[in-house]
Amino acid sequence: MITLKSQTEIELMRRAGKITAAARALAGEMVRPGVTTHEIDSAVEQFIRKQGAVPSFLHYNGYPASVCVSVNDEVIHGIPGKRVLVEGDIVSIDVGAYIGGFHGDCAATFACGKISQEAQSLIDVTRQSFFEGIRYAREGHRLQDISAAIQSYVESHGCSVVREYVGHGVGAKMHEPPEIPNYGHPGRGPRLLRGMTLAIEPMVNAGKAAIQVLPDGWTVKTVDGKWAAHYENTILITDGEPEILTAPAI
Repeated sequence: MITLKSQTEIELMRRAGKITAAARALAGEMVRPGVTTHEIDSAVEQFIRKQGAVPSFLHYNGYPASVCVSVNDEVIHGIPGKRVLVEGDIVSIDVGAYIGGFHGDCAATFACGKISQEAQSLIDVTRQSFFEGIRYAREGHRLQDISAAIQSYVESHGCSVVREYVGHGVGAKMHEPPEIPNYGHPGRGPRLLRGMTLAIEPMVNAGKAAIQVLPDGWTVKTVDGKWAAHYENTILITDGEPEILTAPAI
């Protein structure tokens, strides 16, 4: 069942969202040559705990870290470790924070030093597809209006959307109904109502959509070895424009 948040719950989600967005920003600032993915994870966990929150991902369904750090052809769920980032990498950071009974969830892909034009285009298309989608994140629209807008934008730029993993509702639980695919048909799915809180997260491959899960049981990579990018925010359906609860601080 899709839960509609009360005004009190929305305020708590705003608090969680601000911490999560700040954690994503911190991780992005750390993406540079010579840094290990473990160092990013450690710094983000320390930051989240200093805010009085708990990393949402740590031990979630057995996940062993606080942040997902996915590099180049890794789509999502990359486990931080000894890998050293090098000039030209693109690094997808996915992070969540839990405080006051509610979760925030957001992601973005960052450039490590100077990257290729193709890699920057992939990052830009992925990010913009999120904003194309949330143009339809308004009361009265259908869920797949968002999905279809994301798919149309991504495919118009020669990229592919991942189909096996989707966005989701978010609130007291990390993953709540409804599932929000990044592909679909306008006019389908549940009707959007004010008070819904949704994690919209395009996962975009530069090549074909096919993916594979590595033997670690978590890391998802492209089958063709081409690179992937990820962008996500937690949003609130209002009586007007959607509110981005994990908006970067200005």
